[in-house]
Amino acid sequence: MSNPAAPEKARIGLVGLAVMGENLALNIARNGFPIAVFNRDTSKVDRFLKRAEEHTQGRNVFGTYSVEDFVSKLEVPRRIVLLVKAGNPVDAVISQLTPHLASGDIIIDGGNSLFQDTRRRESELRTAGFSFIGSGVSGGESGALWGPSLMPGGDRAAYEHLRPVWEKIAAQVDDGPCVTYIGPDGAGHFVKMVHNGIEYGDMQLIAEAYDVLRKDLGLEPAELADIFEEWNEGVLNSFLIEITAKIFRVLDPETKRPLVDLILDAAGQKGTGKWTAQTALDLGVPIPTIQAAIDARVLSAHREERLEASQQLTGPAHTAFTGDKKQAIAAVHDALYASKICSYAQGMNLIRSGSEEYGWGINLGELSRIWKGGCIIRAQFLDRIKQAYQSRPDLPNLLLAPDFKAWVLESQPRWRQVVSSAQSHGIPVAAMSASLAYFDTYRAASLPLNLTQAQRDFFGSHTYQRLDRPDAGAIHTEWEQLLGK
Repeated sequence: MSNPAAPEKARIGLVGLAVMGENLALNIARNGFPIAVFNRDTSKVDRFLKRAEEHTQGRNVFGTYSVEDFVSKLEVPRRIVLLVKAGNPVDAVISQLTPHLASGDIIIDGGNSLFQDTRRRESELRTAGFSFIGSGVSGGESGALWGPSLMPGGDRAAYEHLRPVWEKIAAQVDDGPCVTYIGPDGAGHFVKMVHNGIEYGDMQLIAEAYDVLRKDLGLEPAELADIFEEWNEGVLNSFLIEITAKIFRVLDPETKRPLVDLILDAAGQKGTGKWTAQTALDLGVPIPTIQAAIDARVLSAHREERLEASQQLTGPAHTAFTGDKKQAIAAVHDALYASKICSYAQGMNLIRSGSEEYGWGINLGELSRIWKGGCIIRAQFLDRIKQAYQSRPDLPNLLLAPDFKAWVLESQPRWRQVVSSAQSHGIPVAAMSASLAYFDTYRAASLPLNLTQAQRDFFGSHTYQRLDRPDAGAIHTEWEQLLGK
């Protein structure tokens, strides 16, 4: 039954009233677009209508209790957003909807679907006469409600039907709404996947900075809160640094201890990080910082093993810090920022490679712009990334952008100092170390892989090329014969 305050037809529909779906629907209604909602568990429809009454006085909202009723409430061409669990549930909902749809209707998957699934669905639905858009939605429940970063990919003409809604509900920054057309078929979900991989790297780097400050310098949560608040005023200004400072301020109501100290040290994941790593391997793009972050989460889950190992495998003896704490804190700041630059460089290169592989034509500068607001990785320095790609669209790596190059080179000694000190004290800094190794490998004019290639030719006749004869092509050597055996 439609709400009496709503118009006769809805501009857009939404299926899936879990946290993200419910909040996105309220955002759409609040911004003046009549919306029809449906959920398999119809009790969630009733709950949503009650919340909508409080949030929008019930204006612009239709609650429906069957697929047929839901579809009948939509303007033509129908625009239907799916916010359901990735995988088979998406296919199941599409199968339920399509018998009731007409040619030209548009289905928008706003979940975290694997981009290859989105490519398949887009092709299948296009053949059947429908349009399909895979749109990344970032910002968590707060972003969904008040303005997310949106990454739509699919048919460009179909997106034009969605664009007025997406531009209105997206986060708004100084240079426009945090949404742009990403590219054909699975481009939007590919970009959202890599966004989440960068998010993994960001979070792990912050966790390692926290670990160094806590274990090496002996700082307490209240001190850490002050430090992160100060960092958030400079080049590290970001949503994640901001909430980290707030986390350190929160006390457990029962024990009055810092709540962060009472949280189990085992981090979860939902799959997008793993997909990022798998895709990077498929495309041959190194993302060591992001991979280290994924490994850290996986290893954290093996807590019982770690507790046993901690009783048997000893590391360096702990010694109290005796240096200049202010300088040490500044060094950790610089190491975090330099590592972050490397992590983003890896993510942007992965997006570029995916764009080239699938012919998407993704604009990296525009991506940086739409990530400035709404999304989890929103940060001040994304404006610098945008400017770097605007100045040089074919920039091969962010480390070569003049601004970032100058900063990393100037902070390099402190970056190395932090990684070295942490390792000497037995504090794991896998992501920071990976970023530093990536920097050193990328800047190396000579790598020891000449030996690796010689080994491959020795045991497998895989051939090699000679530095002094670049035109000679692939060469195989009978290594044992040259040894006289």
